[in-house]
Parts: sequence; C-alpha cells; structure tokens
Amino acid sequence: MIRSMTGFGRGAFASPEKQINVEIKTVNHRFLDLSVKLPRMLMCFEDRIRKGVQARLKRGKVDVFVTYVELQKPSSEVHVDKGLADAYLKSFGEIVEEYQVKNDVTATTFLRLPDVITVTGGEMDEDVVWSEINVALTEALDNLISMRETEGATLKDNLMGMLDNIETEMSVVKERAPQVPLEYKEKLEARLAVLLQNDAVDPQRLAQEVAFFADKCSVDEEITRMYSHISQFRDILNNGEEVGRKLDFLVQEMNREANTTGSKANDITLTGSVLNIKSEIEKIREQIQNLE
Repeated sequence: MIRSMTGFGRGAFASPEKQINVEIKTVNHRFLDLSVKLPRMLMCFEDRIRKGVQARLKRGKVDVFVTYVELQKPSSEVHVDKGLADAYLKSFGEIVEEYQVKNDVTATTFLRLPDVITVTGGEMDEDVVWSEINVALTEALDNLISMRETEGATLKDNLMGMLDNIETEMSVVKERAPQVPLEYKEKLEARLAVLLQNDAVDPQRLAQEVAFFADKCSVDEEITRMYSHISQFRDILNNGEEVGRKLDFLVQEMNREANTTGSKANDITLTGSVLNIKSEIEKIREQIQNLE
C-alpha cells in the first residue's frame, strides 16, 4: 500500500515498576534521516531502536522520542563478606598488639573497607528492558504506518484525479493536432492566391511546404509517450509501495513531453491544453514529494 511520509505514532509499555513511552514523528525527506532522543540511562539501546525503525521505514525525516519513568525503585541487597571482615579484625588486633595503639574500630570502619560490604540488585537487565522498549516501539511504528497509509490512500486518489485531467487535455491535443496542418494549408493557399492573383499556385511546391510544416509541428510521438507515462504512473500507484523515487522520474519525463508539445504547437487551442497539462504535472510533482 502507498504511504505518505508524514505521520505520527505513539506506543507505550506499562508495569507496576515503570512506564515507557515511544513517540515517532515523520515528515518528507529525500532519504531516511533518523534521529533518536533517549534518556541517558537508555543510550545503550539506540542502535537497536535505529535498526527497528530502519526495518520498517525507507524514506522520511524521522524523529523518535523515548521517555522512561521509574515508578518503583528495584530492591537492592546488602552483603557482608564475613570472612574478609574477620581477616581485617585479626589484622587490626595484630597492629594494636605490635604497636601499642588504640583499637578504635567501629562498624563505620567496615563501610570504608573495600569489598567487605557490597550492594547487589537494582541493576538494569538489558534484555528485559529492551523487550519492554520494543513493545512500545512496535506499537508506535504500527500506529505511524497506519496513519501514513491512510494519508497515502488520499494522495493516491488525488493523483489519479490529476492523471484523469491530463488525459482529458491530451484527448483535445490528439483530436486537434491533425487539424493544424490542414488549416495551415488553407491559410497558405489563401495568402498565395492574393499574392499571385491570376498566376497559378504550384501544387507540388504547396504540398512540400505543407508537408514540411506538418512534420515540424507533429506531436504524434509526444502523444504516444505521454499516454505511456500516464499508464505507467497508474500501474505504479496501484502496485507499488516505495513509489516516490519512481514517480519523481516519471513526472520529469511527462514534463519533458509537455514542453516539447508546447514548443511545436502552432495553435492557440493546443497551447491552452499544454498549459493545463503542465499545471496538473506541477501539482503532481508537489504531491509525490510526500510519498515514501
């Protein structure tokens, strides 16, 4: 399904201990430009978040915002290394006996001794936290993509309508173009009759002049290519997903055919239709800038 590059999605994970929110905002961009904003404690997950987004989005300027609220501090445990404490006490006793100093050892002393008292627990389990972040990230991406697809469907309908308008004008060009050389022939004969008065017009020379003019202003090839481009455009809209770059190229080709037709047109009706076609092509160009 065709997607717009503009959208917003939000996802969340909640437990008694924590609340994780992920918000993703996207706008149009030629390539995938990804920015991830995380709390410092979650910076280790940036690469995994990037890969998760890149797996599902191909184009657009993407801003990912992650918030983390700790609702309940994880419990910690204090451990006393009694064997090490006994060894320190024994050493203190030897110092007192050897140097005749005061033994002023208190419980506070042990708090300052390395490795006698250690605190465990409360550390982040990265695998668990990532699984929780991924729940919120997946929900946010699902909601974002759903919004982009909804807008993409609207864009597709608009583009189809513009293609219909171009076809309507092309039918005018197709019908009118063959009449231009015939009218030129009639006007040329009338002018020559006035200029030559009683002298006869050389029919062979006249035919050559008309043939040269007809060849010069012929837009048959441009008409054929324009209809082909319109058909390809519709096929891409109906069948494609990542269509933006393909359609951008196709619009350039359509504009080229319109310009060539306009430069060959020696008729006010053709010129009017070409101007209308170019106007619709420009509208299409603006619209497809927002397609993924």
